[in-house]
Amino acid sequence: MDEINRMLARQRQADLVREAQRSQLAREHQAARRAPARLGLSRELWLVVLGIFLNYVGYGAVLPFEVIYLHDGRGFNLGVAGLVVGLINGVAVVTAPLAGPLIDRFGARAVAAGAGVVLAAGYTGLAFVHSPAQAFVAAAIAGAGNGALNPSQSTLVATLAPQQLRHRATAVSRVAANVGVGIGGGVGGLVAAYGLTGFVVLFLANGVTYLVYVCVLVAVVRGDARPEPITGGYRLVVRDRAFVQLALMNVAMIAVGWGVFTWLVPPYAKDEVGISAQLIGLLLLANAATVVLAQVPIAVFAEGRRRAVMMALAAGMFVGACLLVLAAGTGTDLAIAALFVAAVLVGVGECFHTTVLMPLAADLAPAGLRGRYMASIGLSWWIGLAIASAFGAQLLSVSPTAAFLVAAVVALAAGVSALTLERRLPDACRLTPRPHRSPDE
Repeated sequence: MDEINRMLARQRQADLVREAQRSQLAREHQAARRAPARLGLSRELWLVVLGIFLNYVGYGAVLPFEVIYLHDGRGFNLGVAGLVVGLINGVAVVTAPLAGPLIDRFGARAVAAGAGVVLAAGYTGLAFVHSPAQAFVAAAIAGAGNGALNPSQSTLVATLAPQQLRHRATAVSRVAANVGVGIGGGVGGLVAAYGLTGFVVLFLANGVTYLVYVCVLVAVVRGDARPEPITGGYRLVVRDRAFVQLALMNVAMIAVGWGVFTWLVPPYAKDEVGISAQLIGLLLLANAATVVLAQVPIAVFAEGRRRAVMMALAAGMFVGACLLVLAAGTGTDLAIAALFVAAVLVGVGECFHTTVLMPLAADLAPAGLRGRYMASIGLSWWIGLAIASAFGAQLLSVSPTAAFLVAAVVALAAGVSALTLERRLPDACRLTPRPHRSPDE
């Protein structure tokens, strides 16, 4: 085990040297062209982020209406409709690890483009289904694309950005996704008002946005870097102690910060606090707006600071948010205010956590295994969401107090794990890099 970790450390050091040389060449090229670059990111990366935004507009337009479309538009019962939508996520869990070796062999752009085409086929198929069997086939296709797109897209962003700018690239891609989902949801609500025709248009439009994203990748990304392969594959990944601890900690953080506050807080707020559906919608809006406004400033704030502390702070915010939600259930006059503060606190915690997560995973990964590392982090994300939805809802039905106390304890344990992780991290990975400033920044 120690020999494996020493080998990975040597590979990372060699990658850092090559990355430093590539970054220097990129800075010289940029200076020669005198091309302005916001946040130091290349035009190539900004155009990919634009493609991500358009992609998420389509995805956000269909996301709230998948079950409604299958139930009201196609006449499936709610149980079948739920299983169809669940299959999309279920297949993604299976295909995410399979995407890792493909990314390492064929490149992130090629896999992301292929995943976009598969997703377009899946959602276009869903637009025309007339039976549950057809819906399950289309959902399985969409799920396969979804499982491959997330890790390949994360790997692509990490590859296009220099090592000292990965946290900024991650931040702007996440803002683009959140803004896209928000706009898409608003547009989707207007189109869905036209009934079955509107639903069909939404699903077809989503398929088109995936194809537009594929066109952006093909036209904009000039090269698809494929490093020298490293023998060992996932065996090396699971022997990387620091990365395994990061992935396990991420399961807990996603389960609480994303899962609990997506699936448990809305029914709790309605049944225990007694707030209206409109206010619940505003809670979700407050969370999303916080992410959009705070993500990039927090990414800049993180520069030069310890990554473990940033993740521990995020966990502490999740703990505080869980306790605020519990306080709201006591029926005080400040119950609604407590819920809104909790929603904002979770949003800020998400920003702290994601500023560190993907860049750190990319830094820990030897270049020849980066696809597998990103696929593993993507899998930890899906597992966290699955745990929250499967077990959190059951616990909520038994005891809301126990549900949020358990969530707080899980987040606290993740924060402690983050602090202990630091001693396992290579020295070069412990701080969020402070980028070299260029004259145009």
